[in-house]
Amino acid sequence: MKNILTLNSISPVINDIFDKSYNVSADCDKPVGIMLRSFKMHDYELDQNTVAVARAGAGVNNIPVEKYAEQGVVVFNTPGANANAVKELVLAGLLLGSRKIVDAIDWVKTLKGKGDEVGKLVEKGKSNFGGYEIKGKKLGVIGLGAIGALVANAGDKLGMSVIGYDPFLSVDAALRLSTHVKVVKSLDVLFEECDYITLHIPYIANQNKGFINAEALSKMKNGVVIINCARGELIDNGDMITAVNSGKVARYVCDFPADEIIGIENIVCIPHLGASTEEAEDNCAVMASKQLIDYIENGNIINSVNYPACSMPRTTDFRLVILHKNINNILAQITTVVGNEGINISNMSNKSRGDYAVTILDTDVEVSEQSIKHIQDVDGIIKVREIR
Repeated sequence: MKNILTLNSISPVINDIFDKSYNVSADCDKPVGIMLRSFKMHDYELDQNTVAVARAGAGVNNIPVEKYAEQGVVVFNTPGANANAVKELVLAGLLLGSRKIVDAIDWVKTLKGKGDEVGKLVEKGKSNFGGYEIKGKKLGVIGLGAIGALVANAGDKLGMSVIGYDPFLSVDAALRLSTHVKVVKSLDVLFEECDYITLHIPYIANQNKGFINAEALSKMKNGVVIINCARGELIDNGDMITAVNSGKVARYVCDFPADEIIGIENIVCIPHLGASTEEAEDNCAVMASKQLIDYIENGNIINSVNYPACSMPRTTDFRLVILHKNINNILAQITTVVGNEGINISNMSNKSRGDYAVTILDTDVEVSEQSIKHIQDVDGIIKVREIR
């Protein structure tokens, strides 16, 4: 029985994914895999039996990704599984940024008890909550991955002129974009031209903290609306408050409330609802489960954030999965150990990304424990798993 530990409540759809050879529980010992959503793992003591951690969501700020890579623990996420849910909230954000809907609803609540006067009071007071239509306006989408591409295409269908920016735009992502979306190479062009700007980039602490700050805001149009359903840390909240108070930013719609921005006029704080739909939670749980199972049973790696994608069909009953540093001559040393035992390698895959690499070997017969130990002793080898 293989134990899977859940550190958060995970959608019950996973019960249809894991078969009877797995015990999925919030309370189990020596888990081979862990599933979570928002649980913070930086101070968590990982069991030595754990080979993989699967985050049912895209962001992995709550997981010590690099530390786990050094320990030979593969970390998975589920990019795109919650993309539609976030896209729909961004579309709501466009309307919340254009029309003072929240303020108007709050004002209507003050009319309770006014009896027959309510109708007249509504007609008299509604002029305080006028707004603008989004049709015909320019929408800037920063980051054109799974979510950003959906937002860009939806903006186009709503009659907006869409400008996208993504210095790491892949061919697949580009093909998903509407031909009407204009992709620019300069972020300043997007800042200068757009009436609405929405963020869809990952937060990396030592690279883009405060990505939207006073300098960036100064380049934007007066009265710009900014929507942030990506990460709160991407915004310098102090600079944003100044820009909102001055009117430089007409409205800031944020899915990541912080004490300093709550209650500020023209800042709309949403309680992190981006992926909070039943469909998104189900999609993330299913994707995370399947990736975890495929790695545990076959050593295949798909959507890992700390190791390269590496997978191949099983061709024999004996497989070695080797996680190692991406250094010269290590692959030759691995195959030499197996060859010295007189074992034929039926199939092999080797992939690298940055400092880390993965090698999968299918052998005709079982590799001896002694040879596995010899591989483990090679400089740069992090973990060797034998799968039968």
